[in-house]
Amino acid sequence: MTTSSRPDGNGPSVVVLDYGSGNVRSAVRALEHVGASVTLTADPDAVLSADGLLVPGVGNFHSCMRQLTAAKGPVLIGRRLAGGRPVLGICVGMQILFDGSEEPAAVREDGLGEWPGVVSRLEADVVPHMGWSAVAAPEGSRLFAGIEHERFYFVHSYALPEWVMPEPTGSFAGQAPVVTTAVHGHRFVAAVENGPLTATQFHPEKSGEAGLTLLRNWLSTL
Repeated sequence: MTTSSRPDGNGPSVVVLDYGSGNVRSAVRALEHVGASVTLTADPDAVLSADGLLVPGVGNFHSCMRQLTAAKGPVLIGRRLAGGRPVLGICVGMQILFDGSEEPAAVREDGLGEWPGVVSRLEADVVPHMGWSAVAAPEGSRLFAGIEHERFYFVHSYALPEWVMPEPTGSFAGQAPVVTTAVHGHRFVAAVENGPLTATQFHPEKSGEAGLTLLRNWLSTL
């Protein structure tokens, strides 16, 4: 199914990838609110031609990967990145970009391998991490420009505990990743900006005005 909304005809075109991962309407509405022309679809032509692609993710890693694969998401994401076309992953849509995850059990499930690292269960007294948390965005972040000290809404039990990446090569050469972290029990990776590939562990579409500003910042890079 494809639904489209073009509020003014002038905003960047963004596809929200519709692969069966939970309620994506809040993401569509948030992008519309900040001026994007939004289409909710898994149609390959639309996915590949849009200015930006948003990959949502709700539920556990295993389920999201199965649904994403069934919709040919890994191929479409890979083709966009090979052409330098922007992709934004949110929540489990961020986690699937790593080598794999230990969710839903301590047996690794493979991800897309765009970034190295295995997602693991949060080391905290209270899991899931559900609520508003501050982030530590490094200098030079375009995603967090003007909102470096704001709080964002998280709902998750798993995350990448530490960013470890060699010197960028290939299509990302000369574009060192910008890594933002947050703390829940222990520090974890909250967002990554890496050339055309960007992702957040929190939900910008549920993070009030700060989240809308972040989405505007992402649209400005398209």
